[in-house]
Amino acid sequence: MVPKCPHEGCKNELLAESCRKFLPHKLIETMQQRKVEASIPVTEKIYCPYPRCSALMSKTEVLEYSKNVIGAQKQCIKCRGFFCFICKVPWHNGMTCHAYKKLNPNPPAEDLKLKSLATRSLWRQCVKCNHMIELAEGCYHMTCRCGYEFCYQCGAGWKDKKATCSCPLWAEEYLVRGT
Repeated sequence: MVPKCPHEGCKNELLAESCRKFLPHKLIETMQQRKVEASIPVTEKIYCPYPRCSALMSKTEVLEYSKNVIGAQKQCIKCRGFFCFICKVPWHNGMTCHAYKKLNPNPPAEDLKLKSLATRSLWRQCVKCNHMIELAEGCYHMTCRCGYEFCYQCGAGWKDKKATCSCPLWAEEYLVRGT
């Protein structure tokens, strides 16, 4: 999330430039990166599939950058690596998406490791955008950064600020920080 002014009642965003005098350079970079991330709608976000890059781009940006490239093959705007816009993997040269998926039915090892970590850590995945969410404290009513609201216990959506499931609203161990 983009940082907001800590003064009570103020809703203004903190600008990285105005914080440069008292924050470390690394934190300023993080603030600037978060601003870029927040500016791209969830449905527009696409990541470079190359692990050494993983650049965040918007679909519009990728399509414009790769306008001279035909079909599903697109190019990362940062590392210039070619990837499949449909499969979200490095370019599968000479192979249709259907053939690629048939030859590679299992997710990559990195995805399996993340799923295993998420299971062990009791993380949940937003059903709308697939973003991983961890309940550190508070109730089971989650609001994902994409705006989707759901129950952390069972994943059922919320409507009009009300649960559509019969799960408890909270567990005491999550209500107080550090317990």
